[in-house]
Amino acid sequence: MAKHSHPFRNLWRDVSTFFRENALDPFPIRRSVSELTPRNIRADSKAALNVALLTLPQGMAYAAIAELPIYYGIICSIIAGIIAPLFASSRFTILGPTNATAFMVFSFFVSHPEVDMQSKMLMMPLLVFMVGALSVAGAYFKVADLLQYVSRSVLVGYITGAAILIMTNQTKHLLGIAEPMSEVSAKTFFSIVQAIGSFWQYYQWQPLLLGGGTLALYLYMQKRIASLPNFAICLTLSTLITYVLKAHVPVFSKIATFSAFSAFSFSPTLPSFDFDTISLLFGVAFAISFLASLENTVMGKSLGSRSGERPDVNQDMFAVGMANLGASLFSPMPASGSLTRSALNYDSGAKTRFASIYCSFLCLLGFWALIELPIVEHIPKAALSGLVIGIALSLIKWHNIRICLRATHDDALVVISTFSATLITRLDYAIFAGVALSITLFLRKASKPHLIEYEVSDEGNLRELDKKKERQNPAISIVHVEGDLFFGAAELFRTQVQITASDPHLKVIILRLKNARHLDATSVMALESLVKHMREQGRFVLISGATREVYKVLKLSGALETIQADCDRSQGETNVFIYSPSNPNLSTRDALLRAQEVLGTTTAEIKIFFDPSHK
Repeated sequence: MAKHSHPFRNLWRDVSTFFRENALDPFPIRRSVSELTPRNIRADSKAALNVALLTLPQGMAYAAIAELPIYYGIICSIIAGIIAPLFASSRFTILGPTNATAFMVFSFFVSHPEVDMQSKMLMMPLLVFMVGALSVAGAYFKVADLLQYVSRSVLVGYITGAAILIMTNQTKHLLGIAEPMSEVSAKTFFSIVQAIGSFWQYYQWQPLLLGGGTLALYLYMQKRIASLPNFAICLTLSTLITYVLKAHVPVFSKIATFSAFSAFSFSPTLPSFDFDTISLLFGVAFAISFLASLENTVMGKSLGSRSGERPDVNQDMFAVGMANLGASLFSPMPASGSLTRSALNYDSGAKTRFASIYCSFLCLLGFWALIELPIVEHIPKAALSGLVIGIALSLIKWHNIRICLRATHDDALVVISTFSATLITRLDYAIFAGVALSITLFLRKASKPHLIEYEVSDEGNLRELDKKKERQNPAISIVHVEGDLFFGAAELFRTQVQITASDPHLKVIILRLKNARHLDATSVMALESLVKHMREQGRFVLISGATREVYKVLKLSGALETIQADCDRSQGETNVFIYSPSNPNLSTRDALLRAQEVLGTTTAEIKIFFDPSHK
């Protein structure tokens, strides 16, 4: 009996090899220190100023979306902007709060009305820490590489649905009914719409006028002069107008504004770890980590196509994780890659990753000003809500939606299903539903191995049989298997071969596995079952064209012993014939000789299996 090395030793060796060959760069910024030239510093400083003018008001807006204190978004932008470039592969990445992750936080907590604001703020550091830990672990296990198997239609459907939810939820501030609606647990799009309609008697025209006017000004400026920091300009103008109206026009005196920032201490504090809270937050933390990595991957590839960089998506996922781990020490919200701010950073002429760090210091200066000066207490909630709606409108990409709906039926199904799920359930459930459907449709395509009929030509070469020829009942069948033989295809593979084996005249099946890929435990067990089934009937299964990968799986799993059970190995007999690159058909010739040997003849009639489903 062949000796096998210990399975745990093999596992440890494979794991060690994996991490050694796929190691992440622990501190890539060290290679950028030499780029700190006066010219680059000037260019990065200019870009940082442009990005900071967008980051400060957007940070407040995203915190408002998550229904957190608005300074959480600013702190998240500051911390993530300093930590992320230390570990990211891209020079232009700007991390911080985003629309998609912010609303997922809102969606989770609104579905748990038993969690009050104080408990929510205590949970946030732990949630952000868990997002960071999951992202770091995912980076080391190269999870970002697997995101290519998630259809872009999932992200399009999710972002579109989230944008509509954001706009719907912000309507309560425009109508002045945020306070009465806080008493209602509206969890989905339809329940939010129903709640808004039920409070029609509390509608106010003043916040609608102010928020609607701010939104209209923002959309106009974005269309006409998009190069300016329009978000900051519109928020500043609306704040000044509100200050004047509240002082001189009595009907505007009750316009809702934010509370002033209290003094904030940047002293790091570890999250409070509680197993019950960890269990409660694990699902949403996993969803946010997945979404943040997906956003970051799309953003990195989008910028890479413009800058010529080749982003390392796992290194960038590691940066997202480290940024969130750092941010969790200061109680903010989850950070992700912002395509808007990263694109602005690139368009503003940033040269190095230090632009993100400069931007964070400018945001820190702005945050200090908001604490020390009487500004925040005059910012109207309706105006910020109008600007949030403006951002949400920009998330709806009609061009991408049209592509997803028209490209293939699968893409249309995924985008419609994910979009519908965002409107009827929690957002973390919705994105999991979209991903599950996307992967299911992918596996349906990938799990169809092709079995092709071959014959031996007069010259001794293998060739595909002419479909017009009359088929006979052969004693030997050569089945050419092509495609993936992972778990999703194993049962179909076994069924197709068993259909072939149902021919009573067939004595030997030669499985030609030269182009078979990705054997796993499920496919190996299916192959073993087939071999045993054939052997019980006095028939044989031979393997030809086995690659080293296939042979290794068969040997380590122990299936090789089952296949070779009727061979006298001392006499050199074998049922497995290894693929030879120098002569691709040599293994099949040897398998044919072995088939004739077990049949006790040298004149067996040889024809090739034909799979009529393969067109």
